[in-house]
This record gives sequence, C-alpha cells and structure tokens, in this order.
Amino acid sequence: MSTFHDDGMSNHSNNMSFHDVLELNQKRRELLKGGVAAATATVVGVPLLTARSNVEAQTFTSTPGIGFKPVPATDADTLVVPEGYRADVLIAWGDPISDNLKFFRYDATNSAEDQEQQWGMHNDGMHFFPFEERALLGRPVPSSRRGLLVSNHEYTDDGILHEDGQRTWTPAKVRKSQAAHGVGIVELLYDGSTWRVVRPSVYARRITGYTPMAVSGPAKGHRLLRTAADPAGERILGTINNCAHGYTPWGTYLTCEENFNGYFANGATIPADQRRYGISATGFGYRWHEHDERFNAALHPNEPNRFGWVVEIDPFDPTSTPIKRTALGRIKHEGAWVTLSPDNRVVVYMGDDERFEYIYKYVSRGFFKPGDRNNNRSLLDDGTLYVARFDENLSGEWIPLVWGQNGLTPENGFADQGEVLVKTRQAADVVGATKMDRPEWIAVNPQTKDVYCTLTNNDRRGNTGQPAVDAANPRGQNVFGHIIRWAEDGQNATARRFRWQLFVQCGDPALGNPARAGNINGDKFGSPDGLWFDDRGILWVQTDISTSIVSRPGNERGDYRNIGNNQMLAYDPISGEFRRFMTGPRGCEITGVISTPDLRTMFVNIQHPGEPASERLTPENPTAISSWPFGGRPRSATVVIRKLDGGIIGT
Repeated sequence: MSTFHDDGMSNHSNNMSFHDVLELNQKRRELLKGGVAAATATVVGVPLLTARSNVEAQTFTSTPGIGFKPVPATDADTLVVPEGYRADVLIAWGDPISDNLKFFRYDATNSAEDQEQQWGMHNDGMHFFPFEERALLGRPVPSSRRGLLVSNHEYTDDGILHEDGQRTWTPAKVRKSQAAHGVGIVELLYDGSTWRVVRPSVYARRITGYTPMAVSGPAKGHRLLRTAADPAGERILGTINNCAHGYTPWGTYLTCEENFNGYFANGATIPADQRRYGISATGFGYRWHEHDERFNAALHPNEPNRFGWVVEIDPFDPTSTPIKRTALGRIKHEGAWVTLSPDNRVVVYMGDDERFEYIYKYVSRGFFKPGDRNNNRSLLDDGTLYVARFDENLSGEWIPLVWGQNGLTPENGFADQGEVLVKTRQAADVVGATKMDRPEWIAVNPQTKDVYCTLTNNDRRGNTGQPAVDAANPRGQNVFGHIIRWAEDGQNATARRFRWQLFVQCGDPALGNPARAGNINGDKFGSPDGLWFDDRGILWVQTDISTSIVSRPGNERGDYRNIGNNQMLAYDPISGEFRRFMTGPRGCEITGVISTPDLRTMFVNIQHPGEPASERLTPENPTAISSWPFGGRPRSATVVIRKLDGGIIGT
C-alpha cells in the first residue's frame, strides 16, 4: 500500500488475542534471546516440515541462488540498482496510454478528460499478461517480448495533481482526481534492445473512479448496496484506492480496494457499521463529498458499502465491464492472490491492511477448467470465505464466514450471507479471528506451496487499551514489522487447518534493543510490504517505511535512522540471506513487481516520490523532498530493469 492513512480507528472487538499473556511474553523473551541463532533457525528456505503429512521434504538444491552485489542503504533522491543492471522509466504518471497528444503538463493544467487517457497517479500492484507467440515446433508459448501491463493507481496528491492544489475546489478538480485513480492498461513491446509502450493500442484502457462496474456474488442487489442512484444495487460507479492485486489462471486481473473510507465524509452521527470501516467526519481530505454527493456518507449511508471489494477486469477485452466480486468479502483489501488446490479449486488469499485486522482466504465451490471460460467466469462468485486464527501452539484454523454458523445469525446482526459479506470485519470479530499487525501482501512459494504474508508494522501493539502481544505478533510497538508463513495441511490450499511460524522479524541490529533488532540474515530492512516469488523460488520483498512510523530523510528518523529510503530485497532460499537489490528516491514507496516469463525483464513500481504531502506540496514548491524522475513535479512511475548481459534478474 501507499503511506498509511491513520484514521484513528482500529479493531476494538473483544476477541482475546491469545490465551495467556504472561506465558506468551515469556515465549517472546525466549525467542528474542535466541539472537542470530534464532534468525538462522527461522529464516530457512525449506518447507514447514512439521506441517507435512507423509510428505517428503522438498529443498531448493536445484534452484540457483542470487548473485548480485547488494546496493547500500541511502537517502539520496535517486533510484539505485546493482552493478551490471540498468533501470529505465517505462511510463510515468501523466504519460499517454495510447494517444501521444495526451502528454503530461508539468504545470498541472491537464484536464480530467486528459487524465482519462493518461497513466494514473501513484501506481501500486501490477501484472504482466504476455501475448502468445509460436515456438520453433509451432506450439504457443507465453511471450517475453510483448504483453499487456496492468497497474493499479491507488490515490492522488491533490497538491501536485492540480495547478493550485486545493486552494480552490471545484467539480472539475474532483473529476480529475477520480480520473487519476483506478487501473491502467498499456501494451508493451521489446524490440531487442528497448522496452516501449505501444501507441496507439486497441488494448490501452483506463478504469477510473467513475467507470461503471457490475456486481456479482451473494451481495449483488443486497439492500445494503442499494442507493437512490442505483435502487437495484447492481451497478456501481468506480473503483478507488486500488492497492495490491491478483491475477487468475483464466487470464484476468484482480484489483483490490483498500482505504476507500478516506474518500467519504459523514458530518452527522456515524453509524457503528461505518465506524468499523473508518468512516469519519472529514475523511482523508480528498473533499470529493463537496462536489460529488455520493461520497457524503450521511446523505448516502449505503454508498461506502459499495467499495472495499475485489474487482475483476479482463485486460484483453477493452469493451468488458469490470465486476465487483462480493463473495471475496468487503475489507480494506491489500490484494487477492490466487492459487489452485490439487483438485483445481480456486483459492484466494487476502489481507486486510489495518492495525489489528485479519487474514482471509476464499475457496471456490467449483473447479477451474483450462480453456472453459463459461465455467471459470463464475468461480469467484460461489464459494466459502474463511478468516484465520493463529494459535499459540503454532497451529491454525480457517474459520468459515457462513451465515448461520459460528454466531453469524440475525441475533448478532447478520440477516443473510450478503450481510455477512458486506460486514466482513464484523463477522470476523464474532468468530474470534486473530488480530494481526497490518496484513499486507501474500505470496505462495511455487516450490513448497508454503504461504507468506507481510505484517508491515503496528506501533499500537501492546499499548494501553490495545490488544496485547501474542504468538503470531510477538513484539509490542512493532514499528519494524515481520513476515509470517504457514503450510496448509497436506499441502492443500483448501485445508481447514495449517501450521505456521515467524519467517523473519525485521529491524536494525545496531539499535541494540532486542525488540528492535530483529533477526534478519543479511541486509537490514523494516516495514515489509510487497511480496512476490519468481518462478525460481526467489522471494522479493518491498518496503513501505511510511510517514505514520518515521519522520522524513534529513530529520531525526528514530529507529529507522540507519535504513535509508524504501527498497526491494531478494531472499535467497539456499543461503537464507536477504540482499538489497534496489533503493528508491526520497519519500517513495517501492511497490508492485513482476517479470516476463523468461525472468530477464522485471517491472517495478515507484510510488509517491517526495512524500509526505504536508512537507512537499505547496504549488510553489512541489519538489521540496524529491524531483524524481525527470525534475520538476515528482511523478510515480513504472521502471523496467534488465541485466546488461541479458541474463536472468537476480543471478
């Protein structure tokens, strides 16, 4: 995600985090006393063998390790990659997606209509969809030279989006901000030496904060989705705060709505269901409600219920309508990562990115059938949504969020399954799920099938009046975050039980304090966010050291003073080492990573260089923190990374 917006809300349900705080504190102390030995024991590139049932150990002995020289931490306003690599800006905010006449204006005088045809602001999660090409024997294979790049555009900084920021506020400015949100699709081509955006392209498309969306699944047409403008509850305008993503085996893109609450304002008495999702009197300051009435949550109390969903998009059909898939639940979706079970059921892992929120998975009732589009298009509508409980004994359970079960009854405020899904957070509260330290990206190891999740940070853990530390979240005031992993019973993603362990606790050993030092083998880092496995089994980790945790470069940065700008690291499953591959410009977040099928080209998103807005964004001084990548107003951008010798990235 981008900079964490603190809405003052957190999960205050009465769930006990775990059974015995004193006993858990003792276990935590024992873990921290393990020091480097504990790091070596927990950060290993092998499966969770204790979770296996008659499954022979798998190792990475056939997997090449990482071979690049790590780059140093830095707070310079530049992008750094290892020796032997180069990184080039492929497309930046405001660049045309198809029409070269829709060029970016550094004076910010582009209109909303221009922005509809330009790369959106603050790109986040993304995926590369290759075209097919013919191999020597005539068989179709995924191309590593041509494809569609699909990227989320999470949010906007109005101080640089508009010529005079928010000093004046108009319907046209609201429209432009909405046009800079959503999703962008561009066609890419590699000519043998350079990657470029194909312009014009029939595939190029922008999906915005007002693009019409269909609704599917159990909450379609539900009374809680009906509004005066849409009395049927089946047609929603727009997708916003699109953070991480997913993609399906049938070739569609999943964009995920995260901090949607910040766009709404409710100056009246805020109902409990709106408070549970962070609706406040003013929102995050976007001011959309002043000129787009549907974002006034007092006048239109059901409109917030129409956001917080996973949206499916067909990138190869520019005429298709995006679909909000309600069976996957309504939370602050960080992403939706898809895997297949041994019997070809579709499983989707999801994190709810806020302090003390939960980890979910969805299991389809039907089965994926390659090439059967009619069958596959309904797999995300009919299935079971689960929420995770991490037990003290390192086992865990997926608890179904099914109406009529586990207290999800009319007596507890759930009239039907549609209401369970609209009020997913409340349902998870009732069934006793484990409150986590901001669950974000999730990745499935392609070799072991273990599942990894970044828990970015939680500086409120263990504070007075807040949930205590527990086995899965063992550090109070967890400013550095950690990564957890689990193995489903029988290596079956549909299993109801799993075994888990702490994969790594982030931090800086130079701080001395065991609660801040972490147990990283290799380059130090904090606030893990983006997470992706390449096909070799290398784990790539991206960081989001946000303004809610530390002050800015050039000032005292507290516990983060030695770590520098946000970065991307590679984890070597052979040596158990984290190695820093990239550092970004000042104030940025590095988020979103994918490669071509041959692993010789990597795409990475650089988001919001120059944050925070409070220091940077007066119209007269837009570059106070950063002017990356081209000077002038800082611009989020997608970069393309190649090895100078044409080799596989990371070797």
